[in-house]
Amino acid sequence: MTKESYTIQQIAEILNGKSFLINPLANIKSLIVDSRSLADAPHSLFFAIKAQRDGHQFIVNAYQQGIRNFVVEKAMEADQFPEANWIEVPDTLAALQKLVTYHRSQYQLKVIGITGSNGKTIVKEWLYQLLSVDERVVRSPKSYNSQIGVPLSVWQLNDNHQLGIFEAGISKPNEMEKLAAIIQPTIGVLTNIREAHDEGFASKEEKLKEKLKLFKKVETFVYAPEHIIAKDIDLPGKQKFTWSFVQPADLQIREVITENNKTRILAKYQYQEIEVVVPFTDAASIENVVICWATLLAMGYVVEEVVARLSKLTRVAMRLQLVNGIDQCSLIDDSYSADISSLAIALDFLNQQNQHPKRTLILSDLQETGKTADELYQEIALLLKQKKIHRLIGVGEHISAHADLFELEKNFFKDTDEFLSNVGQLDFNHETILVKGARKFEFERVIKRLAQKIHDTVLEINLNALLSNLQSYKSKLAPGVKTMAMVKAFSYGSGSFEIANLLQHHKVDYLTVAYVDEGITLRKAGITLPLMVMSPEPSAFDAMLRYKLEPEIYSLELLQDFLHFLPNEVNDFPVHIKLDTGMHRLGFQEEHLPELLQLLKDNQKLKVVSVFTHLVATDDEQHDSFTEQQVTGYNGMYQQLVAELGYSPIRHVLNTSGISRWTKYQFDMVRLGIGLYGFDAAHKSIDELQTVAVLKTTISQIKHLAAGETVGYSRRGVLPNGGTIATVKIGYADGYNRAFGNGIGKMLVGGRLVPTIGSICMDMCMLDITGLAPAVGDEVIVFNHEHSIVDLANAIGTIPYEILTNVSQRVKRVYYYE
Repeated sequence: MTKESYTIQQIAEILNGKSFLINPLANIKSLIVDSRSLADAPHSLFFAIKAQRDGHQFIVNAYQQGIRNFVVEKAMEADQFPEANWIEVPDTLAALQKLVTYHRSQYQLKVIGITGSNGKTIVKEWLYQLLSVDERVVRSPKSYNSQIGVPLSVWQLNDNHQLGIFEAGISKPNEMEKLAAIIQPTIGVLTNIREAHDEGFASKEEKLKEKLKLFKKVETFVYAPEHIIAKDIDLPGKQKFTWSFVQPADLQIREVITENNKTRILAKYQYQEIEVVVPFTDAASIENVVICWATLLAMGYVVEEVVARLSKLTRVAMRLQLVNGIDQCSLIDDSYSADISSLAIALDFLNQQNQHPKRTLILSDLQETGKTADELYQEIALLLKQKKIHRLIGVGEHISAHADLFELEKNFFKDTDEFLSNVGQLDFNHETILVKGARKFEFERVIKRLAQKIHDTVLEINLNALLSNLQSYKSKLAPGVKTMAMVKAFSYGSGSFEIANLLQHHKVDYLTVAYVDEGITLRKAGITLPLMVMSPEPSAFDAMLRYKLEPEIYSLELLQDFLHFLPNEVNDFPVHIKLDTGMHRLGFQEEHLPELLQLLKDNQKLKVVSVFTHLVATDDEQHDSFTEQQVTGYNGMYQQLVAELGYSPIRHVLNTSGISRWTKYQFDMVRLGIGLYGFDAAHKSIDELQTVAVLKTTISQIKHLAAGETVGYSRRGVLPNGGTIATVKIGYADGYNRAFGNGIGKMLVGGRLVPTIGSICMDMCMLDITGLAPAVGDEVIVFNHEHSIVDLANAIGTIPYEILTNVSQRVKRVYYYE
């Protein structure tokens, strides 16, 4: 029985659930856990999984999107979904895993299972590069290695596949056995055991034993003895193959030599000396190369063939990259991989972008898919139609030969050279362009041609980290509490529509900006969420009305001005009332309430949608009594408003730190600001939040100075004993404060902190790199998770907000999404 042959009736029998089937012969091809990520709704089965969000809340949306088959934990109103098939089970996640475990059991093929603390995805992708020459391979998309990701990965299996490569990740005990049952590996690869996810386990030994459960029934187990840190443990596998940098092993690494951006790895294998040269120099990549080397040798490949293939490995792009393109376009770079699963993921990300009205896909031929060309391009054509792509540019002979399948604006070229020769005639303008191609097409040349020239100093924004932080805070909220996300000040320096698109896609309830022009930018970029403006100016009232922006009303004068402006035909225009309970910046104090209430009561033009205040010290325990005093004052003022208005507006008082410390005051909504970007003065666990922004630059020049020579303006930098300096491409015009001069500021060069020397210049500054040996063009980290904006703020006596928001607009923002 292949995947394409399952009916909903057969799936109901496999799951042994209570079924209510209107159409028992409905054919199921796709398994869905996110109603926003649909490819083939009529043939999709939606699992309403209770994870960070309850999937049952999105059944209505899924039904509206065309899904008619559901696995649920509780009965739904049949009248509301007259065409739906239902399978009711005790646990929808367990049902998903049970179905795919059954599906996996229908196939007898070699399967490589990979787990470990680090390197799983890279090893998986490199094994795919190495083995797809001989076999039709199915593999996990991206980093699909979780309790949900693994079954979605293994569901791809069909009769065409000869080899599977799947990764499995865990974060706590008793998770791996479920994944092992789904993957059923015949070859096991343990990458390493390090600190990642230590917090979920009592010890590293416990974590190792849990990970080894994946390999309980493997025939071959590939590992490094130094990572088997638990004693008295029975290692799995009828055959064991070891590799090591530090002790005798089947593949024993003798020496690693780095030169000219390449690395020679010398090893001993079966009593002979062997070596490989690979185009990587970092330690993580070298370890991953050795793991792949060991795996292929364990599988019986001859030494010479393995060495030849390893030398051709190419770096794996782990994430999508969103950058500014030419002609007012946005460009999504996914140019290093091309398969149907990752294409669907990339198209979902493309559909999150609302800043341009047109969505364009530049796609090469896809290879090694296990499908015939006709089947493949019919599937892609259907996918593009369902994802509502407006324009396709196909590159390659196979996709060009199937041009008639695509019912949209389209152009085709036989190869990348022909495309680049004609790119000027394609009239790119105000569109979001996804670039996705197989490696042989060298689509990095396409990216280079279509991207705006990027200044070497860039602020990298990790959208996955931002989303993780959002979900972390949402998990603290009581059911029904709304989330207002602060995207003022260019989203704390991180970007405007790029961040707002992600927040809108992930269902925040409100967005807040400081000024009207910020709100207009978001509206023009396709943001439809309610938008509150904190500092509405009378000169911008007309724009607020046109763009449906909701003002924060904080004074009688502003309220009177706004009421005077509003046309008579306007009714119930949404406004937000700010109360001053102790911040003493903006807001109505209690003595203003009688006049405020009179103005609101006698006027039908306005609708008060929320009433809020700003707590001044939610992060600081020494001011807790004042916080309580503020909330008490707020509650009293709010009740007076409700009594006169005759209805209850949304209540909100908590900011980022308040969400962490004051759960009893969540009320109806909370305001999430800098916590989205990984910083919270009240956070107890630094591991719970992820760093979103990384500011990096490059070295322009390196100089060796004699003892006593000086550096920079006014000779403020001195090297008494001489040394080496590096000039880097960041200065105060980029937002690197002049206070960081003369050793106050530090940056990471080659992973080591080095101090500034001399004054910070407008466009550059100098670092003391004495004792290091970097090269011109090498990367320099200004701040990241190791050297954070908190560290920078402490160094010059300011706050993290200032460091982040001061990064100037000439520093290009690059957005990553996995």
